[in-house]
Amino acid sequence: MNAPPVLTELKLSEEMKQAVGTAFERRKPIVISYIENDAPKLSFRGSTQAFGDAALAIWVRMPDGPILDGIKKNPAVSLIYGDFRTDGRDFMIFRGKARIDKSEAVRKRVFESAHAFEQSQDKDRKGNAVIIDLDSVEGFFGGALLKMKR
Repeated sequence: MNAPPVLTELKLSEEMKQAVGTAFERRKPIVISYIENDAPKLSFRGSTQAFGDAALAIWVRMPDGPILDGIKKNPAVSLIYGDFRTDGRDFMIFRGKARIDKSEAVRKRVFESAHAFEQSQDKDRKGNAVIIDLDSVEGFFGGALLKMKR
């Protein structure tokens, strides 16, 4: 059996972007890890989406919630995606630095790109857009081993 190709350039493919952007509707929830009160915390993120070739975005409904407080104190985050099927597997571990972007253009883009259910949970758009500038992506996707680094 041949070894899988190894991807090292930190550039999300269109297929990776699609997998992330449709994870919620396919019941493959993406989880983010961040630091809250000096301890790791996990949170499901139904609004996770690609934000360019080397960034992800999430919509955080609670404008003053713990995830935003955590990011302000320590922007290092990690997200995990997994799709384990009988005919194969895809999983990606994303690491990067999160930042809150309150510009109206970014807030609009991230909110409107989120799944309709996520939008319905914040009809007044009181939440915030969080952009994760990726430092690395590791895992296995589309038959390739991922060792992508900035």
